[in-house]
Amino acid sequence: MVGSNNLSFDSKNIAYVFMVISIPAWPKDRLTRFEVARIIGARALQISLGAPILIKVKKGEFDPIKIAEEEFKAGQVPMTIKRPLPNGEFMFVDIKAGIKNWLKDHNGEVF
Repeated sequence: MVGSNNLSFDSKNIAYVFMVISIPAWPKDRLTRFEVARIIGARALQISLGAPILIKVKKGEFDPIKIAEEEFKAGQVPMTIKRPLPNGEFMFVDIKAGIKNWLKDHNGEVF
C-alpha cells in the first residue's frame, strides 16, 4: 500500500522503508567506561592543580591518579555527570549509585 506509515516511493518507483528505532538510554545508575576514565582524569587534574583531597592519604604520597582512583573507590567524587542523549536532551547521572554499581560489577577495581 503506497500510503502506509513506513513505506514510500520515489519518482522511479523504488520503495524505501523507514523505521523508527528506539535506542534505550543507558541507565541513570550506571557509568560507561568512558565516563569512569573521564572522572578519574578530571579529578586527577583537579588534585594536581591544588584541589582539596577528600580522603586520607599516606604521608608523602602524591600521585594524583592514584588519589583520584582511591576517591572513586570511596565514593567521594565531587562531580556531576550530564549525559547527552541522541534526541538532544540531557540526562543527569546519579554518580554515587553509578560508582557503587561500577565497583560491584568490576570486583572493586576502577579499571
